Amino acid sequence: MKIALVKETREGEARVALVPDAVAKLVAAGHTVAVETGAGHNAQFADSEYTEAGAQVGRAALGDADLVASVQPLTTDQIGSLRSGAATISFLPTAQSLDQVKAFRDAGITALALELVPRISRAQSMDALSSQALVSGYRAAIVSAGLLRRFFPLNMTAAGTVQPAQVVVLCAGVAGLQAIATCKRLGSVVKAYDVRAAAAEEIRSMGAKAIELELDTLEGTGGYAREMTEDRAQRQRELLTPHIAHADVLITTAAVPGRTAPRLVTADMVRQMKPGSVVVDLAAETGGNVEGSEPGKVVTIGHAQVWGGANVPSQMPGPASRLLAQNIVNLLPLVSGEEAVLAPDFEDEIVIGACVTHAGEVRHEPTRGLLEGLTS
Repeated sequence: MKIALVKETREGEARVALVPDAVAKLVAAGHTVAVETGAGHNAQFADSEYTEAGAQVGRAALGDADLVASVQPLTTDQIGSLRSGAATISFLPTAQSLDQVKAFRDAGITALALELVPRISRAQSMDALSSQALVSGYRAAIVSAGLLRRFFPLNMTAAGTVQPAQVVVLCAGVAGLQAIATCKRLGSVVKAYDVRAAAAEEIRSMGAKAIELELDTLEGTGGYAREMTEDRAQRQRELLTPHIAHADVLITTAAVPGRTAPRLVTADMVRQMKPGSVVVDLAAETGGNVEGSEPGKVVTIGHAQVWGGANVPSQMPGPASRLLAQNIVNLLPLVSGEEAVLAPDFEDEIVIGACVTHAGEVRHEPTRGLLEGLTS
């Protein structure tokens, strides 16, 4: 295949879809890789590194590409430069990208969305949501430690004892567990809560205390929790309030792709936190777990500083790009087959799940429903 790697154009996006190591693997597998000049610059990968890996570095030759790799969806102008029958791999939040979806459909492009890769065992190495959540969870812990004007660890000195910071983490998915692990490494005392029954053991395995609220668990599909009723959500907030009020740091990580983030914490709950407290809301971009959080900003609620995440993986673009690139490399054999030509395997459940458009059709049913709703 002829694979093109484009430079990201969306403001604030510093990641790159393929790093030089990944390009070298693709070239070794028989693919040709063309890299747009400066594509890896913001992630601290030089053009010369791509050249050494076997790529052709220069202009974005989209018209010649069989497949285009990017982090964010291509623009409609970029899509217009592709040949019919080509493919793209990127994150593609379809509900917010309907113009691009229509452009992909009308141009006969096969568009694969990384966030739609099914969460099954065989696809773990292709799970870009999880790899990027890992980065976000680590970043959340580091941000909270930086904002908190006190030590995270216990310190015993001749001048007295400095008590460790008290941290509460809400939602113990990939990001939450990484936040827990990092806060523990920094020496804080960590408690965490998740509505899924299996999460309690995972929380304990990280050395944290699992908060038990004596509420029904909400096991869902694909590793996510089921949506809760408002009555249950209200009761959960009431029971969590004393834990949050006692915390020096609160980190919230609950998010479900394509849906508004659940509201876990009200502004009144934050106002009960101690002076100097810190709140980190990783879900601020999708509505926020914390009432009043704003993506990309630090706001003050009561005595607490509330940090709203905005494209958090891009704040650590080097490692985030390395993980993302490996996800894409692992996915490509399902698109290219053994002959290193573009041939998506539409008998494979991973390709079926990740495919948004193909051969002039929208194959992702929820997205097709959204488009039909706009035209009806």
